[in-house]
Amino acid sequence: MQPNNMQPINMQSLNESVVLLHGLARSRASMEKMANALSAKGYQCVNLGYPSTQFDIETLAGEHIDKALSACRGEKIHFVTHSMGGILVRQYLSQHALPALGRVVMLGPPNGGSEVVDRLRNMPGFMLVNGPAGMQLGTEASSVPNRLGKADFDLGVIAGNRSVNLLLSTLLPGPNDGKVTVARTRLEGMRDHISLAVTHPFMMNNARVIAQTAHFLAHGCFKPRAPADEL
Repeated sequence: MQPNNMQPINMQSLNESVVLLHGLARSRASMEKMANALSAKGYQCVNLGYPSTQFDIETLAGEHIDKALSACRGEKIHFVTHSMGGILVRQYLSQHALPALGRVVMLGPPNGGSEVVDRLRNMPGFMLVNGPAGMQLGTEASSVPNRLGKADFDLGVIAGNRSVNLLLSTLLPGPNDGKVTVARTRLEGMRDHISLAVTHPFMMNNARVIAQTAHFLAHGCFKPRAPADEL
């Protein structure tokens, strides 16, 4: 059972809040290292746990992001998301104006859907493991990610290009993180995009990813990186 609680971290020197949203079939524990790092930089962090495999994307976004926003104390509110968490933010912002919105960093988001869902959604057990929201993440034009349109907010995307799941990687055309291709993390209207040698399940704990996330929140762009970052 995934927890629905959220953990505010009470350091607030910047008077800015960050809402953290984990990915599909994960919990808020997966975002704790990122939350602690951003808290140390002075952000008030709200690390939201939500039942990602129990409801569809529309329900999850509508019912749970409001809860996180109500815990924010900063004058500006940023988002840092992993995987499907980014699609929840896109869904929420398509339906709600957020005047205090700052910047958004998405880690490994299936902004164009994932071929893994295309190929496996009819397999026995897929719906049981991934729930209604997981079924909505295909690459077809009618999928939720592809219906939401371009970013009209200040967005930076970090893609991974390494995989710990070589089987799933065979279903993905081109460089990928084991769940999403680098190409499908991109979104029209985004401000910046980088690809790093990290994997989908663990990218939020990577020191380079954390540093680049903090840099984008502060400056609206990622740090220039050496070619070795892509390898």
